[in-house]
Amino acid sequence: MTLQLSWDNAGSGEPLLLLHGIGSTHADFTALRPRLDAEYDVLAPDLPGHGDSATLPVRPTVAAIADALESDLDALGLTRVHVLGNSLGARLALELAVRGRARSVVAIAPSGLNLPAERVYQGAMMGSARALTRPIRPLIGLAARTRLGRTLMLTGLRSAPWLAGEDEVRAVRGGFAGATGFWQLLWWAVLADVPLGLEEIDCPVILAQGTADLIASGQTPRFLALVPGSRFRPLVGAGHAPQSDAPGAILRLVHDATRAAGPGHHITAAPMVA
Repeated sequence: MTLQLSWDNAGSGEPLLLLHGIGSTHADFTALRPRLDAEYDVLAPDLPGHGDSATLPVRPTVAAIADALESDLDALGLTRVHVLGNSLGARLALELAVRGRARSVVAIAPSGLNLPAERVYQGAMMGSARALTRPIRPLIGLAARTRLGRTLMLTGLRSAPWLAGEDEVRAVRGGFAGATGFWQLLWWAVLADVPLGLEEIDCPVILAQGTADLIASGQTPRFLALVPGSRFRPLVGAGHAPQSDAPGAILRLVHDATRAAGPGHHITAAPMVA
């Protein structure tokens, strides 16, 4: 079995796909994994160029990344999965739903519907994170060990970065600091992306955004008018990537979405071979 992306897989139950945002890795969901792994067959890839995943051989648009995800899901013997995504990962979750590959979606701060001025601001924030972390990549592991280091590394992404675990900080090393093809991905998959076909989504969709999100502005509720039957839930006091800001609230959203999808066939991913 040949996979295009690097995947982490654990747990048992209905398949749940975790999709992180630009500048991180699958470890961004570390705070949620113990509970999710206990209830679901969790599949967590690194996005192209991030962590242990190679860059794509084509232009890294949302469509191209979704193609890679679909190809790997096919290789794993999975047709439809529940999806939890954040930022670019949330946008990809909605794209998979458009393609009929999602049983339910929890989309936290999805990209794609920000206005031109907001795109400039978001690009500046993401670009600054890249520029500031790349020179200190060798020191990120050391920073992850201290409360101050975690705060410095994740400020802007988390509202309470000192609560994050060490693995969440190390994800920055494989993301903002170390990702290959970062600028191409930022441009094609985030800044130049315009979602299409959202009206074709026919699975339960819960949209969420932290009330202390400093990156996504107010774009998340805009998806309500385009995604049939979608619901919006604010994550009070949480930041843009709120996995360790509000883990309990996010888990409840996943439970609500998967229950709304109804019982499904218990299909487990095929064993992954390195």
